[in-house]
Amino acid sequence: MSQHEEDLPRLGYVEPLAFESISHYLGRLRRFKANSLPSAYSLGQAAGIGAVPARWEKLYFNPFPTDGELGAIAHLIGLDLGRMREMLPHLGMTLQPRPIRLCGGCYAEVPCHRMEWQYKDVVAVCPHHSLRLLERCPGCKTSFKIPASWTEGKCHRCGMRFTTMTKYQERIKPAVTMFKR
Repeated sequence: MSQHEEDLPRLGYVEPLAFESISHYLGRLRRFKANSLPSAYSLGQAAGIGAVPARWEKLYFNPFPTDGELGAIAHLIGLDLGRMREMLPHLGMTLQPRPIRLCGGCYAEVPCHRMEWQYKDVVAVCPHHSLRLLERCPGCKTSFKIPASWTEGKCHRCGMRFTTMTKYQERIKPAVTMFKR
């Protein structure tokens, strides 16, 4: 290990959740008691990459994160670079960063924001539950905050829990394709 690497700060480790988006993960990482970083910018400063994580928290990936940028964060927290890449959108997928979408069914299974909910190709339907993705709270009609700001798994305005929002999601019947032989 070089002297420069020894001088870099280390942050407390936060285990990524299955399917978790990088926005949601970075918010949890910053709020972790051992880290207590007030902003994405402060995380970027600690990693030596500036304000780049602030873009990621807002789901803006143009330009797409480099291995150097991801590696700086991964090294800072002791996480595998490959695991960091898994939290990003798949290359070639077009992302729709706004509005923030949510599937209450998925959130009940794993309490995190999933990057796939923001894919334009998903057409606002959860591929796992065949439910229309929510773009605002069904209780107060407020748009969801960026996933990095989700602290308690509920609407920031009215307090409705994300897990109870499933009952407000419209069930979409899968398209049946008929093939002639």
